[in-house]
Amino acid sequence: MPFVLVHGAWHGAWTYERIIPLLAELGHAAVARDLPAHGLNARIPLSYLRRPLDSTAFATEKSPVAGTTLDDYVDSIIQTIEEVRSLGHDKVVLVGHSMGGLPITAVAERVPQYISHLVYLTAFMPKSGVPGVAYIAVPENEGELVGPQLKADPAIVGALRMDHCSEDVTYRANGKQAYYGDVSDDEYLAVANLMTPDVPVAPLATPVVTTRERWGSVRRHYIMCLQDQAIRPALQQRFIDEANAFLPASPTIVHQMDASHSPFISQPTVLAELLAGIAATYSQVRNMGDR
Repeated sequence: MPFVLVHGAWHGAWTYERIIPLLAELGHAAVARDLPAHGLNARIPLSYLRRPLDSTAFATEKSPVAGTTLDDYVDSIIQTIEEVRSLGHDKVVLVGHSMGGLPITAVAERVPQYISHLVYLTAFMPKSGVPGVAYIAVPENEGELVGPQLKADPAIVGALRMDHCSEDVTYRANGKQAYYGDVSDDEYLAVANLMTPDVPVAPLATPVVTTRERWGSVRRHYIMCLQDQAIRPALQQRFIDEANAFLPASPTIVHQMDASHSPFISQPTVLAELLAGIAATYSQVRNMGDR
């Protein structure tokens, strides 16, 4: 069973560099691609490249990716799924990390017939019609460390903006704790050097309307990360509870990892084995249906 792996905000396809070969060893092909405005598709504000940083310019320069929409993300993911299917695969396991939970929700509503399992990796799994941004300041997310990292008003620049190259030791330490609390300092420096400063705000502000007949027809998994300080465990549980209330006859299958927000770096072997186990359940169910 092939995987299509969707990264989160400020990240890119490199998120899954360690996961893809591990899945291959376990018998599963996997594809990860940069979403629009991310990775090699990112466009960088000029003020970010000038050091020492002009904080005023950085806080006001319009983002070059401000026009990117949730539909852009969704179209990109569906194109990738269709390319995988063209190789002879009927369905894929669709995985979304963090912000990536928003577009995979919309993808599952649009093309549920392409997906065997929908996997939310410590990700946004919003209630129908509720934008992702509405969850950021809810009580269940108290203690999250992402908000203090933002360096500009999204209404002004059109993006959620961070300075991953900051010379402020406290700021850098908070960024590490938010996303990579259980990795080494050297590993964090490597990934921080790959993270891009701007995430378009429109995808997080766009609600996804889901239906029981389409999104609700796909087998749904949630991987909780219990050390997460970007999407707090209580908020992860709220996503699960809301989905279960919407689909009481089809409860979310919950898995737990004692990991930070980024287990693809801190615990790649454990994560790959968990994902392979999820894929295996599809084959088991299909084989039972063939009897």
